[in-house]
Amino acid sequence: MTTARYRVDGMTCEHCARAVTRAIEAAVPGARVAVDLAAHRVSVTADATPDAIRRAVETAGYGFGGAA
Repeated sequence: MTTARYRVDGMTCEHCARAVTRAIEAAVPGARVAVDLAAHRVSVTADATPDAIRRAVETAGYGFGGAA
């Protein structure tokens, strides 16, 4: 497993953080997700492509800002 950080646009509160975390965990079983709400970033430890993370973030209704 590798860890990568991504910017998530529009993530402003704890509800947003939970929604993004759940979306990533649902899309990538076994993923470990850590949210840095102040920096609008998520760290994802998983065997997943950036595209899989992008789709999960966008499905949750947030903007994917790419690698952070």
